[in-house]
Amino acid sequence: MWKRLPLRARLFLPTVALIAASLLFGIFALQMFSPEQFENENQQDMAQASAVTKALNAALAVTANPQATLDAFAESIESGDAIRFRKAAASADSPRIRLTTDGVPQWFISLLRIPNVASAYPVLIGQRRVGDILFVPDLSADLLEKWLGFLAIVLSGSVLLVLAALSAYLTTTLALRPLEQLGAGLARMQQGDYDSAIPLLGPPEVRKSCEKANQLALRLKQLAHDNRSMLRKIVSLQDDERRELANELHDELGPLLFAIRANAIALSGYVTDAAASGAEAPSNQLLEAAEAVQHASRRILEGLSPLYLEELGLEKSIQTLLQNAHSTLPTVATASQLDPRLDSLDGLLSQTIYRVIQEAVTNVVRHAQATTLNVAAAIRDSAVTIEVSDDGVGIPDDASLGRGLAGMSDRSRALDGKLDLLREGGRTIVRCWLPLQSQSRQV
Repeated sequence: MWKRLPLRARLFLPTVALIAASLLFGIFALQMFSPEQFENENQQDMAQASAVTKALNAALAVTANPQATLDAFAESIESGDAIRFRKAAASADSPRIRLTTDGVPQWFISLLRIPNVASAYPVLIGQRRVGDILFVPDLSADLLEKWLGFLAIVLSGSVLLVLAALSAYLTTTLALRPLEQLGAGLARMQQGDYDSAIPLLGPPEVRKSCEKANQLALRLKQLAHDNRSMLRKIVSLQDDERRELANELHDELGPLLFAIRANAIALSGYVTDAAASGAEAPSNQLLEAAEAVQHASRRILEGLSPLYLEELGLEKSIQTLLQNAHSTLPTVATASQLDPRLDSLDGLLSQTIYRVIQEAVTNVVRHAQATTLNVAAAIRDSAVTIEVSDDGVGIPDDASLGRGLAGMSDRSRALDGKLDLLREGGRTIVRCWLPLQSQSRQV
């Protein structure tokens, strides 16, 4: 639990513990030393009461009229004093201290353990006990003094501790703010934002860390730029190689396949045997095989390089791609929202847009078991946004990205873009963002 507490809470908890400890220590000190303090504070008055009793007994022993002397002494003592006279005929109960608890809480009084320091000293005429000199002090002032002293100690200690905690809190806040900015800067770096510099604030140690983080951001920015340049070159080279391979296959295999198909048609015209002229005739089988090879060749060439992208434009090529997908899987209803300005794009950006949509549509046709497929592509805020969604079964959580999706991601990063694969509202969504300024950096 302590590890999950923020730093400010870690500072305040010891302060609260110290205040509680000071209270407990004050209570312990009161219980230990307050009885002795009460006794010491009244020791002199007790000795005075004892001395008064001795003097009175001595005077009564030598006077001719001891009763008159005793009555005169009793009248001279005021009832409110701590030293009083009690006749022997009065109650013989043990004397009790006087205590007024106004303004002092009862729990504090119970903690003090106030001793009964009242005492009685016998007054004698001859051998006869005629009364007592009582010492009954009023401890109200002492009690109030101790309560005020306790409050002063606790409050002063608490105020000092709170001030120390506030000072530590402010110091920590000033130190944490640059640390929070450092953490935010590192989070931006993790997301690929290397342009926002971290402010150099706080103590020297934190400023040094911020400076190192900014240097790291510059280094990562350069590495990211180099990585994108390398990816761009790789993608461009791959497209060039595919285009060359597609051209060679088209130029070499196209005439051969056409010749095979023409010869098969011509051969079927020489067959006169009725049994050999049906669907099972070798010439017809050869013709079907030639057509199948032509379809396979066209599909392979389309995978290697979009055959009609330059002739038809990007918008029409995407629509043709969706039409072919619907022809391959008629149960999938296709829809598109395409920006006409897409045809103005050229080069690697246009190829990347087509490839991303092509791979996403191919995955839907092959694996999604979907009934609807929607493709949207538009130019917004100096960037191209692409979204391909379907209502299929989606991608399992434990599934890894295949070669096609990985290639889509590489193509996007090569142009400073990003690609996300989401599941929202029961639909699988491939969302891609490509900046238009990437065209100026094509190789």
